[in-house]
Amino acid sequence: MVEFNLPANSRPTKGKVFKAEPGAVNIRRFRVYRYDPDLSDNPRIDTFEVDLDKCGPMVLDAMIKIKDEIDSTLTFRRSCREGVCGSCAFNIDGTNTLACTKPLSEIKGDVKIYPLPHMPVIKDLVCDLNQPYAQYKAIEPWIQADTPAPNRERLQSEEERAKLDGMWECILCFCCQSSCPSYWWNGDRYMGPAVLLQANRWIQDSRDEATGNRLDELDDSFRVFRCHTIMNCTNTCPKSLNPGKAIGEIKEALFKRQ
Repeated sequence: MVEFNLPANSRPTKGKVFKAEPGAVNIRRFRVYRYDPDLSDNPRIDTFEVDLDKCGPMVLDAMIKIKDEIDSTLTFRRSCREGVCGSCAFNIDGTNTLACTKPLSEIKGDVKIYPLPHMPVIKDLVCDLNQPYAQYKAIEPWIQADTPAPNRERLQSEEERAKLDGMWECILCFCCQSSCPSYWWNGDRYMGPAVLLQANRWIQDSRDEATGNRLDELDDSFRVFRCHTIMNCTNTCPKSLNPGKAIGEIKEALFKRQ
């Protein structure tokens, strides 16, 4: 049997408990991962009791209430609150998703909130995303064309434009990236589902003329083919996209040109 050991001082301990205000009836407990790099302590799991009668319906509403009214030291990213920016991606109730679009009504029992798995934690729920963003930069995510630009926009047919559906909607929240076992073990060489979906978005774009170069950059035993079609990426995507399908299309394009 394979045995995994956590690094020293990495196992979370029981943290503080913040009780709800006296008189609160509709109480929900939130168990939140806390880590402060300035302290030598282990990470801990703090418990916050929140009065849902004075809180919005989404997980992010409760998190903002905790930060504003209970513990201002709680650290997390958030911005648009509309499922567009991807900032508030956490592991909630065991699944990577967006806190702003996750209804509290869909979670039974205590609400467990952790950082995205297998990402270095900077503080509390904030992960270091330098690596996936560097990989995103490496695919050169912009139109590349040697043909002189027309006097107006580069046109596409409706059929050509439809090929981009299911890819342009990606908000780079990296829920899929951090749910992929292949990325956990080979994240330094495997591009990961979010980045490969973005790469396929440009490969499939009829206006782009760098398809050959893009495929050359991905033609590697790790960058694409480390994907084993586990499909965690598709199952967890909060935008209901299918990174696994996009990766399959890249593999098909690589095989066809051999």
